[in-house]
Amino acid sequence: MALKGIKTKDQHIKNLAAIVGSQSILYHKEDLLAYDCDGFTIHRYLPKAVVFPKDTEEVAKLVKYCSEHALPFLARGAGTGLSGGAIPLNNEVIISLVRMKRLLSVDLANRRAVVEPGFINLKLTNSISDKGYYYAPDPSSQYCCTIGGNVAENAGGAHCLKYGVTTNHILGLEVVLPNGEIIELGNGGIPDSPGYDLLGLLTGSEGTLGIVTKITVRILKNPEAKQTVLAYFDRVLDGSQAVSDIISAGIVPAALEMMDKTAIEGVEAAAFPVGHPKNIEALLLIEVDGISAGIDEQIAQILEVCNNRNVREVKVAQDEQERAGWWANRKTGFGAMGAISPDYLVQDGVIPRSKLPEVLSRINQISIEYGLRIANIFHAGDGNLHPLVLFDARKQGETERALEAGSACLQVCADVGGTITGEHGVGIEKREEMRFVFTDQEIKAQTDIRQVFNPDNLLNAGKLFPSPSRCVEIKQEMKGRAPL
Repeated sequence: MALKGIKTKDQHIKNLAAIVGSQSILYHKEDLLAYDCDGFTIHRYLPKAVVFPKDTEEVAKLVKYCSEHALPFLARGAGTGLSGGAIPLNNEVIISLVRMKRLLSVDLANRRAVVEPGFINLKLTNSISDKGYYYAPDPSSQYCCTIGGNVAENAGGAHCLKYGVTTNHILGLEVVLPNGEIIELGNGGIPDSPGYDLLGLLTGSEGTLGIVTKITVRILKNPEAKQTVLAYFDRVLDGSQAVSDIISAGIVPAALEMMDKTAIEGVEAAAFPVGHPKNIEALLLIEVDGISAGIDEQIAQILEVCNNRNVREVKVAQDEQERAGWWANRKTGFGAMGAISPDYLVQDGVIPRSKLPEVLSRINQISIEYGLRIANIFHAGDGNLHPLVLFDARKQGETERALEAGSACLQVCADVGGTITGEHGVGIEKREEMRFVFTDQEIKAQTDIRQVFNPDNLLNAGKLFPSPSRCVEIKQEMKGRAPL
């Protein structure tokens, strides 16, 4: 029997619609265009269909159907990912989790909450702030990104220096495996349970091992006090060294952010300008929190460090309104680049803090070499860099040049003992750059793990790992041949 409103000869579409309902599936090209990429917009591919399950059982039925009929599929949250992890490379069926957006429970006594994957990150804090609690991971897109997507990418944010990234706040997961089986991980949220850390394995696996349908998260008590400092420097070198000096002084700020001149130009031209001077080379945004006793002492130490590093001006937020304005200015930094450039590419490398001056200098050289401006806006406290390569896709060759410049920035991070991603994931953007930090044997060990969970490679195929190198391909070709 044909479903009302479903007009297609594709039997798979009809069968998928039978699972979720005819009003919960998109399959016409004009409807699918909005799902051909995520926040990484350089590559675009149309999905076969987009389905919107309402609960775990529907997700499991969809996954089981796709598995049984060899249909590639992937999960998608808000689509804010910056590395192409939700792009349907293989004409996948996209299982959108946006309808699964409930806050299922809050347990203040045990400081945890249970949410569905489509629940918006910031909404969790807003839902419990009146009770004196909050959820710590705070990526810049927290006003619209989903906690399910945060789990997939192991998202961080400005305050991860002190409080850690998503994996440090996940207590339990409900997961639909690629064959449709539903499993529970985390032993009911009891920390330090015996056995392998499967929670840690799934968190940050970029949707290649299973689809998360329920999440138990750790919530924290609001700090008793917090203060925020803004410091301006005439040299990037001075700002970079101030970062190391603050940490060396034994201070662990809740957040320690940095922006260079080009990034400042962007945020001041966008929606939340705060009046940063136009001729400074760098700024630091520093926040400390905790019990009231001792906060003033930490602020005094930070001011002293900045003054010892030739700060032009340093000031403490006088009230919550000023503090919120500074943070709005910083958190919209990526999108603000659209005010000064038609297109931009966000990178996400991590380096030892002590290498900041060297790496920023080398990134400046890459900017000159490729003839493209690069804005730096990043979590300086934990060495998580975000070089934003500014380009114009309308100009022939600039997109390719931007990609090459971004890869060169990641090579620099790897060269100084860092890595190629801190919170945005690998997706399709940085697959080949995985070779900057892993050998073929190490990559194979990771793909072997994927094979255990996802043996048919139908779930989010083509993400996270590079294609086999030629030497590996030759070895595979030679395997089983009789010796010459």
